[in-house]
This record gives sequence, C-alpha cells and structure tokens, in this order.
Amino acid sequence: MSVSGLEKLDVWCKARDFAVRVHKELLHLLPSEEKWALSQQIRRSSQSVPANIAEGHGRFYFQDNVRFCYIARGSLEETLSQIVYAYKVGYISETLYKSFVMDGENLNRLINGYIGFLKKSKQGANEPGANYAVREASTDYIVEDNSNQSSDSNIE
Repeated sequence: MSVSGLEKLDVWCKARDFAVRVHKELLHLLPSEEKWALSQQIRRSSQSVPANIAEGHGRFYFQDNVRFCYIARGSLEETLSQIVYAYKVGYISETLYKSFVMDGENLNRLINGYIGFLKKSKQGANEPGANYAVREASTDYIVEDNSNQSSDSNIE
C-alpha cells in the first residue's frame, strides 16, 4: 500500500484535512498553559483519525479495517469533545467551534459510510487465513478468601 492508494480514499483525505486544519487553525489559539495538556491531546487525537483509517486500509481484511475505523471514529469523537471544551472555556470563537463541529459531523458520516461499505463488500474475506479464528482456552479464576486467615492470626 502506498500514499497514492490512500489518496484515492475520500474518507482518509477528509480525515487528513481535518487534522491539518486542527493544527493550523486551532492549536495556536490555545493558551501557553495548555501546551502540554489540551493542545497535545487535541493534536494526538486528531492525527489518530487518518492514521487509524490508513492502518485499517493496509490490513486488506475487512474486519481488521472495520475495527480500525471504529478506533478512528472514537478518536474523532475525542477530538470533538476537546474542541467543545476549548469553546466552553473561551479559548476559541463560536464561529470556529461551529465550523469544526460541522466538519466533524461530516467526517463521522463518511467514516460510518466507509464502515458500511466495508461490511457489505467484505473485502479480503477470501484471503488465506481469513477463516481462521484464534481463541484462547478459557481458564477458571480461583478466588481465595484470605479474610479468615488474617482474623485467625489476630486471635493468638
């Protein structure tokens, strides 16, 4: 897989553009005391959206791809939550806030549409090993009740 393959994927392009926009238009507005907290969190979560779409796209098996799209969608929601916070505490304007929310909602619809496409098309379902399932043997957990031991030692 290469970048040229990703650039044909509209959802990845929009996610990349969203992350770049966060970097260029929002991060510099945050106060210096937020440099290592809110600023870094928004940067990481926004960059995680296109990164997870790319990673899933490189997996070639639709269930892996769908799983990474779920992670990307979660990162988008995290980014939007941080943007709501930035707005509520007065770090960004209402106009910028509404613009990011609208872009985030559109990106969320694209991710959901891509997930639906992946589930419907089942790309990679016939790849070698796709039908194998890895399962761990379940083990019984033994819980020991040590409460009597401690009280018995106090009796002596």
